[in-house]
Amino acid sequence: MTPETTITVHTLSDTKCILGEGALWHPERGTFFWFDILGHKLFEHDGSAQRSWDFDGAVSAGGWVDRDRLLIASERDLFVFDLRDGSQTHVVDLEADMPANRSNDGRADPQGGFWIGTMGYKFEDKAGSIYRYYKGELRRIFPDITITNAICFAPDGRTAYYADTPTRTVRKVALDADGWPVGESSLHVDMTDQPVVKPDGAVIDTEGRLWTAQWGSKRVACYGTDGAFLRAIETPAVQASCPAFGGPDLRRLFVTSASDRLPEDPEGGKTFYVDLDDVQGQAEHRVIL
Repeated sequence: MTPETTITVHTLSDTKCILGEGALWHPERGTFFWFDILGHKLFEHDGSAQRSWDFDGAVSAGGWVDRDRLLIASERDLFVFDLRDGSQTHVVDLEADMPANRSNDGRADPQGGFWIGTMGYKFEDKAGSIYRYYKGELRRIFPDITITNAICFAPDGRTAYYADTPTRTVRKVALDADGWPVGESSLHVDMTDQPVVKPDGAVIDTEGRLWTAQWGSKRVACYGTDGAFLRAIETPAVQASCPAFGGPDLRRLFVTSASDRLPEDPEGGKTFYVDLDDVQGQAEHRVIL
């Protein structure tokens, strides 16, 4: 891969989300899902048509349970959402006693667990945490995080990655056979020498390379298994927020974005995609309830 690449970026959806996030390609439905956290919406796009669902509060990320059900993280809980009739089934509380917090970035892991981060609505310092839901148990695994992001997993299921956005770093941690973290996390990608680069949502391709949207930098950047920068793809929106691989062969990279606090960006909040011939993503993992 070349260090910098100019390719065609297409607009999937002109809908201007306040805070687009939670990018998810459903491998059984062959459709793309994403959330508007602050707009309290879930969207689905099949490549030609879009539909949406409204919620009473913030919804931020999800994992697929089967063809017609998603596990969704809201500002107060995890619930199963049925796409056929819009019904919700409560699974477990998520910081329900902390009204100043909400959920943020999340993704299913290779073992069938679901990782979800929280943060303060007003970005309070170290107010958030990362939790893992696995076979009926919700466990806090990383506390004292300000803005949880970049949750993603190596193809072999032995390593997880995450970021606290203000630190401008991505960390990694080893996983045991059941997907629980083992030992302390360590530095994986260091962006501190680039003051405007802030890691947001991220995903790992089949070669183990990390692709992270970089908030405020108008790009998605790719880093090697050693954490070294490899390439960047410019996005139309300044506040790129979350990528996901999808399409029939998982070579299409979708990217959500945000319009929040940046009304002068005409592309902010829209959802985009690029086709990458030399990269293939992992299929999104199923959540085991």
